[in-house]
Amino acid sequence: MTGSQAPGTAIVIGAGIAGLATAGLLAKEGYSVTVLESRSEVGGRAGSWEKDGFRFDTGPSWYLMPEVFDHFFNLMGSSAAHELTLEKLDPGYRVFFEKHDEPIDIAADRETNLDTFERVQPGGRAALTRYLASARDTYEIALKRFLYSTFQSYRTAITGDVLGRARTLARLLLEPLDTLTSRTFSDPRLRQILGYPAVFLGSSPFVAPSLYHLMSHLDLEDGVYYPQGGFTDIITRIASLATDAGVTVTTDATVTAITTAGGKRARVTGVRYTDADGAGHRLDADVVVSAADLHHTETTLLPRALQSYPESWWEKRVPGPGAVLLMLGVTGELPELAHHSLFFTEDWHDNFDRIFGKETSIPHPASIYVCRPSATDDSVAPEGMENLFVLVPVPSDPGIGGGGEDRTGSPVVEELADEVIAQIAAWANIPDLAERIVVRKTVGPQDFRDDLNSWRGTSLGPAHTLKQSAFFRGKNVSSKVDGLYYAGGTTVPGIGLPMCLISAELVIKRLRGDISTGPLAEPR
Repeated sequence: MTGSQAPGTAIVIGAGIAGLATAGLLAKEGYSVTVLESRSEVGGRAGSWEKDGFRFDTGPSWYLMPEVFDHFFNLMGSSAAHELTLEKLDPGYRVFFEKHDEPIDIAADRETNLDTFERVQPGGRAALTRYLASARDTYEIALKRFLYSTFQSYRTAITGDVLGRARTLARLLLEPLDTLTSRTFSDPRLRQILGYPAVFLGSSPFVAPSLYHLMSHLDLEDGVYYPQGGFTDIITRIASLATDAGVTVTTDATVTAITTAGGKRARVTGVRYTDADGAGHRLDADVVVSAADLHHTETTLLPRALQSYPESWWEKRVPGPGAVLLMLGVTGELPELAHHSLFFTEDWHDNFDRIFGKETSIPHPASIYVCRPSATDDSVAPEGMENLFVLVPVPSDPGIGGGGEDRTGSPVVEELADEVIAQIAAWANIPDLAERIVVRKTVGPQDFRDDLNSWRGTSLGPAHTLKQSAFFRGKNVSSKVDGLYYAGGTTVPGIGLPMCLISAELVIKRLRGDISTGPLAEPR
């Protein structure tokens, strides 16, 4: 379908951020849009859980790339300033290191971070200045030429600014991130700070292309923000904008098949789904966009003959890490922890080999991430108490098990949770942490598979390796079914909330036949 054809009806599968954003933009294009969500609430990975006055974001918690959010809100006729109350975090995050007594704070401003790197390693200021200049340039060219591209035509990326950086970009694509950071800094702590963003991309610094050093521009220069009300508020705002544009959101609606007509080159006709009572329904549409996991969409919702990405394709792909999540309500204050805290083990090679290697196992100890939103947001915990969300990267293996409330998860998950709580207590000098926990819930890789249809139980999607980035990643359109499109972290441009918002825009570009590499023009 192109922009010359009159819009008709559209179905979006999944009400995560990508599905809701896609639905809203489709409605702005003139489509009559229905979103079908299998769960009883919207949000997907960016969900929410509440108990005893505590409210936990169950997924994303880093607000980066604010210009992407603002651009999306502008496309919807609003703005981030109108929709969200953002607070810049200072420190942006705190890093604890195994066998080091003092953590390192990453500040909200560039100059302080330059001073910190110089203090840790003589010459660090000059080295970080060069590193960030490269990160900024790479980020800007990525925004301009790659992130907003459907890669429908490679010719659009063959421009003077790309060709002028061809040698640099080739090196950044072929060289692992850890190689770049090791060449630039000798202190292992600084290399870890600069390498860890690979985990947020579902990869390892020893595998992820050094092109992704662009992430350091975001946290070390632009800063880290937090939306008051949590990331649940972002979902609420996007859902509200979508419904205001005319979108119908139906929850407890599990899509069981994407329906088609025609032969080898089929045309989408709609979907079949079941409601909360198990009754079957059919809904017709001119366009179907699946914002569900791409593996589930392709291998479960389509017959084999119409799969662009069959199981044999997935067998050659690398999943991102799985995760064990802990949601902890704690009595008393925890000033030892920042809003965001990272805990890095000394032997990173072993840590990542256990997660991504041929013979996988849970790292002991693990490098972990802890979010303490109650440091910034009074609404997420009762007065005098703290809210902790802990993410432990583990292999993408549903066999690790699932979680539950009050130690009712699988033995492996609950034992790991106990170990991680003890690790936080020891490294951050909070000796009574375990005794102060009054609310506890865990989530494991099995839950990601069962609740979110996540391929191999990965918490993020296909890892951002060289062969799974940019034009090598799964395309956002079916090659065998006309009118079928994809959005979300498992397709282009990739993992993360900003990428999911961009993926929604890429669906619109496909429908319009727009092969440009930049963002869509905003309404005046």
